Amino acid sequence: MSSFQNRTVFITGASRGIGKAIALRLAKEGANIVIAAKSVSEDPRLGGTIYTAAEEVEAAGGKSLAVQVDIRDETQIEAAVKLAVERFGGIDVLINNASAIQLTPTEQTESKRFDLMQSINVRGTFLMGKHCIPHLKKGKNPHIITLSPPINLDPKWLGGHIAYTITKYSMSMLALGWAAELKSAGVASNALWPRTTIDTAAVRNLLGGEALAKMSRTTDILADSVYYILSKSAAQCSGNTFVDEEVLAAEGITNLEKYSVVPGAQLYRDLFV
Repeated sequence: MSSFQNRTVFITGASRGIGKAIALRLAKEGANIVIAAKSVSEDPRLGGTIYTAAEEVEAAGGKSLAVQVDIRDETQIEAAVKLAVERFGGIDVLINNASAIQLTPTEQTESKRFDLMQSINVRGTFLMGKHCIPHLKKGKNPHIITLSPPINLDPKWLGGHIAYTITKYSMSMLALGWAAELKSAGVASNALWPRTTIDTAAVRNLLGGEALAKMSRTTDILADSVYYILSKSAAQCSGNTFVDEEVLAAEGITNLEKYSVVPGAQLYRDLFV
């Protein structure tokens, strides 16, 4: 397995939820973590800021850089990447975690929400790749992981919330496209998605509240999955749209009870799987 000592991991949306869980998991392995997110003051409904996440990263054993970034703004992306390279000497891993969600049919989707999902999920992810790739090409065992699903063209996934679905599939296409584009440069690119819902602020506040949270798994399952993907050789692990359970099963981990929010509870399948 590849060591994480002195490897720099740039994570979007890392102030809370899945992004922070990934940050803490890799910090335990000694990685340098760039916490790139918008939150500099705490929203009681969401919890956490880039600064509180940075403190937790340091406590977990990693080095941190907290930088305020709205990935809709290319100037902010460029500045954040420059800061990361100045602080840690380069970028070895990019985790595209930041994303916007709204599960509405066409008539109920306001144009501003459509534009928001396109600008964060698609344009923002693309621009993060664009500005990190020059540094990834010089990185140690360089990887890109994008939090997006396998592309399933079953009409039910398109018909229910087409505006959201097309942005998440676009993220997966970016992941697969980068795998091909960057193969000769030795940079891996994969997508990762959960089999079940994950207990996050989005689940609690937007999708199903406490009831759905109790039928979900913790963010740790994705954090562990990221760890195992990044531990593999970039030359040998690229071009996949992984599901978390499959990643863990390949490592011989099939008892996933520890990841359940409520042990023994019936789990709710996530979208697209």
